[in-house]
Amino acid sequence: MSSSLLFQSRRSPVICTGGCVASSQPLATNSGLDILKKGGNAVDAAVAVAAVLNVTEPCSTGIGGDCFCLYYEKKTKQVYGLNGSGRSPKALTLELLKQQGFDETNPPPLSHAHNVTVPGAAALWCDVLSLFGSTKLSMGEVLQPAITIAEQGFPVSEITAYHWKKDVSVLQASSNPHGKDLLDQGQAPRHGHIFRNPFLAQTFQELAKFGKKGFYEGRIGKAIVETVQKNGGTLTLDDLKSHTTEKVKPIFTTYKGIKVWEIPPNGQGITALMALNILENFNLKGLAHNSADYLHILTEAVKLSFSDTLWFCADPSYIPVPIEEMLSKTYCKKRSELINMKRASVKYNRGDPFHTGNDTVYFTVMDAEGNACSFINSNYISFGTGLVPEGCGFSLHCRGANFSLSPGHPNCLAPGKRPFHTIIPSMATAEDTEDLLCSFGVMGGFMQPQGHVQVLLNMAEFGMNPQQAVDAPRFCVEYAIREDVWRLFVEDGISEEAAEDLKARGHVVQWPVTGFERSKFGRAQIITNGAWWESWCPPMTNKICGTLWAGSDPRGDGCAMGY
Repeated sequence: MSSSLLFQSRRSPVICTGGCVASSQPLATNSGLDILKKGGNAVDAAVAVAAVLNVTEPCSTGIGGDCFCLYYEKKTKQVYGLNGSGRSPKALTLELLKQQGFDETNPPPLSHAHNVTVPGAAALWCDVLSLFGSTKLSMGEVLQPAITIAEQGFPVSEITAYHWKKDVSVLQASSNPHGKDLLDQGQAPRHGHIFRNPFLAQTFQELAKFGKKGFYEGRIGKAIVETVQKNGGTLTLDDLKSHTTEKVKPIFTTYKGIKVWEIPPNGQGITALMALNILENFNLKGLAHNSADYLHILTEAVKLSFSDTLWFCADPSYIPVPIEEMLSKTYCKKRSELINMKRASVKYNRGDPFHTGNDTVYFTVMDAEGNACSFINSNYISFGTGLVPEGCGFSLHCRGANFSLSPGHPNCLAPGKRPFHTIIPSMATAEDTEDLLCSFGVMGGFMQPQGHVQVLLNMAEFGMNPQQAVDAPRFCVEYAIREDVWRLFVEDGISEEAAEDLKARGHVVQWPVTGFERSKFGRAQIITNGAWWESWCPPMTNKICGTLWAGSDPRGDGCAMGY
């Protein structure tokens, strides 16, 4: 397989007037579109897409992981949220980890069974259909495209094949005997080769027939528990049986007339909203897109936001999270004043909001009635732990790795607790009319909130259409804990002049990031309602025309399709 991945083509945004789907796999996109054509709504199609992606891109997503979604209901102009993240096992404590030699400086490896929290995806798939689905299609009909593809097989796409091979070792481990179920004769399937997953087809059939109980209390649940416990974990069938999806009130902020929506903590969407609040204090439109000044301001805003959310963002059922204070325009303005245009910060301390005046799949669906579903499903990192339960056809995620093992940290591990979560779907509506502007997201760990900010600003500040907005080169800020330094990764396509200017300001820059390494910048999908980005300024009167525009990230294998 070639180590290079060239970016020399272009594509136009998909424009249509009926339904539309954008995902990282063409087979998944097409399956979602088929569901819409059969009379299903955006939610029905979203679950179908989630299931097909589990088949075609298991190195990113699966029913052994978690998911979140936002749903926009056209008739009420309301945005609803569901948190499908799972909790830690009730028997897993800091004391137990300490006895086993694990602590803050020596956490369990990503592949350790201790990192398996209750997989929440299956429950959310069922619950979102029950709450917001069209009721015209059964769960069996929604899952049938995935079942058929898993049984008959599919040709593995290029970028998926690369990451499957890159992370294949966790499936080949001798301690993981059923990892072979996600392999082809012991190896990762190659680009273009047909791969079948009959065990996953059976899992989906049982979910369709028995619902949530078929996953959490039956054969599948028992297989999950057996696999975790054989590998040193503490998850029990009672942990699985007690899992529930949480209906949450989405959080939002306004940016120049645009209302941007995210899932509240334990999700990290608040990071994107804080960054937008900080950036509102700068004249971004007056700067050249992806110039050194522009990138410097955005980078510093992201670092400021993360410095707060990596501390305060935790399970709100365990500890109060000061959401309102963190999203205060006054607080964020004070934080913005810390940005020095001439120098990169070495470290920002977390603020005091109480006193104020690599791997995931994201996809989105919009139906002909104007409803939309912004959906994200993840193993966290590649195959997660890589542990595959017997006869199930999926791997178990490693989301528990996001817990802090530092006593006193708000996100510290505790029994039955949800960890800080990276996966975040997003939407934007018009502040004045509440009309939907777009449903969008950017997969990729801690890239996600900074990806949301960059894609949205590409449209709102620079008038890019959806495809241009996801095509544009991006940056990614990462905090290297061991070195105690912020690293700035800059994608090929951003000028060498800008990269050198950023280095001169003190940023630790890696440029240019090319080829398959572009996965660091995530994979975005977006569908807009009308061409609202053209000379954007509120109010929205007469700007929503019913035409859907969609873009799909060239860093992935997918596409947008509509009718």
